[in-house]
Amino acid sequence: MPHHTSWLTLILAHAEHTLDRNASAIGDTLLESDPPTWRSFEPISAAIFIAVLITALALIARRRLLQQDAYVPEDRLTLRTFMEAFLGYFYDLAKSAMDAHRARRYFPVIAASALFVFFSNVMALIPGMPIATSSLNITLGAGLVVFVLFNLYGLIANGWSYVKHLAGPAWYLAPLILPIEVISLCVRPITLGLRLMLNMAVDHLILSIFLGLVAILVPVPLMLLGCIIVVIQTLVFALLTTIYIALATEHEH
Repeated sequence: MPHHTSWLTLILAHAEHTLDRNASAIGDTLLESDPPTWRSFEPISAAIFIAVLITALALIARRRLLQQDAYVPEDRLTLRTFMEAFLGYFYDLAKSAMDAHRARRYFPVIAASALFVFFSNVMALIPGMPIATSSLNITLGAGLVVFVLFNLYGLIANGWSYVKHLAGPAWYLAPLILPIEVISLCVRPITLGLRLMLNMAVDHLILSIFLGLVAILVPVPLMLLGCIIVVIQTLVFALLTTIYIALATEHEH
């Protein structure tokens, strides 16, 4: 994919020589084994920017909810009403996949995944903004975080039974079922990362091409399509995260 230029690129360009000297700490790319450059820091910086943005918005919304009149619904779209509707939807989604106790316990991970993917994807609709989810390094990293967490939750909830169930219901089926289950388990973070990165990178590339050709009116339908893709990719990532956690923490009986 071609490099995307944003305001973050211009900021990093001022420290180009310093970043180039330290780029070896990042390592080569996974697929092409390209040597890292100063631009390799852009996806990481974009992800940090999104994390800081989400934290700031969450603190503002929390402060608003702690006010005395917070129980009164607001009659317009504000940050508070958006957070309530957004997080409320994914909390209901979690409760539909698991019981209320587990949904409440594991919801912070589901909510953080949904918020990170949503706000990262929304940046693709704003010209000049950095897009963290167009980099496989970031999306695969997000998938690996989910992979580690749902396996950890499964071990905490079910102990040795979580590993035992990978071998199947009977010991003589283990040589057949265990490799299939292990491969299926290890493929999950890869599918999470690849699906998200490819959809967002291709969508932004097509929009950039049309904006370069005709900047007035013609790209509007593509931007509307991009809004749909943003919502769908957020829903898919959060839904798969919810399902993986629900399956891992389901008791054996």
